[in-house]
Amino acid sequence: MRALLCEHYGPPEELQLRAVPVPEPGPGAVRVRVVATGVNFPDGLIVQNRYQVQPPLPFSPGGEVAGVIDAIGEGVTGWSVGDRVAAMTLHGGMAEAVIVDAVRLIAIPDAMPFDVAAIFTMAYGTAMHALSQRGRLQPGETVLVLGAAGGVGLAAVEIGKAMGARVIAAASSPEKLAVAKAHGADEGIDYAADDLRVRLRELTGGTGPDVIYDPVGGDLAEPAFRSIAPDGRYLVLGFAAGGIPSLPFNLPLLKSASIVGVFWGAFTLRDPAANRDNMARLFRWYEQGALRPVIDRRFPLAEGGAAIRYLMDRKARGKVVVEIA
Repeated sequence: MRALLCEHYGPPEELQLRAVPVPEPGPGAVRVRVVATGVNFPDGLIVQNRYQVQPPLPFSPGGEVAGVIDAIGEGVTGWSVGDRVAAMTLHGGMAEAVIVDAVRLIAIPDAMPFDVAAIFTMAYGTAMHALSQRGRLQPGETVLVLGAAGGVGLAAVEIGKAMGARVIAAASSPEKLAVAKAHGADEGIDYAADDLRVRLRELTGGTGPDVIYDPVGGDLAEPAFRSIAPDGRYLVLGFAAGGIPSLPFNLPLLKSASIVGVFWGAFTLRDPAANRDNMARLFRWYEQGALRPVIDRRFPLAEGGAAIRYLMDRKARGKVVVEIA
């Protein structure tokens, strides 16, 4: 089979397409014939040896896949060859087949195409966990979504609206804000042109957002946190801007606000039942038309490195997919 391999740590352009043996599933695992692989921010980190969990070399990047089960290991129950599934794999997804622990499988609705399923689980699962379990977002509250035109940002915009919140989208250009508004954002802030704090005061009557959803980090974090409402929840999802912010500890005290970490991958293992409930709710919203995932670009397997670079350079308005079959 074909696989895109990271044979040494470095930029994604150095990934190599190779012929490798077809893997066989061990006990408790299945083999998934991959149809499509979602590209996510950790893919760019893992090939550079900058991620918190590193597989041994060589490996294929790609932590989110959709496809069909074509072999089942010993002891696996509840799944059959031919089942349509999505799975989080951490790595290995940029290949024609991948071994997945059965506990990580999610059955996908017949109405959901494989390319959509390949970009749905991580972005929407993360946003749902963030806004629901971690942010405790309530109907009528206001949520500020930073990086609102990216994959996890657009997911948060749509989920925030589905949960009955007022959504303020923040992005780095009018074009990106137009995408966020087309997906339900009530207001928009171009933080490349506008003063974030001034616009938030204007849009919230000086109160500030109840929940701030931040996958960006960098220089936006402090002005955003200084604008948060009393008893607000600041959700830390990642650092797409590259810099890990340092906030003065007096700010949470003065604002009576919380800084809340969001690690969806750990949550799926710690509380798989709650994650399944989240995904079931998300699939219902998708089938009802409330969630409309955006695929910005598709790349063939041989160009998986270019797909990762496209995401790393923050060019994507929505999600990026590598098509395997």
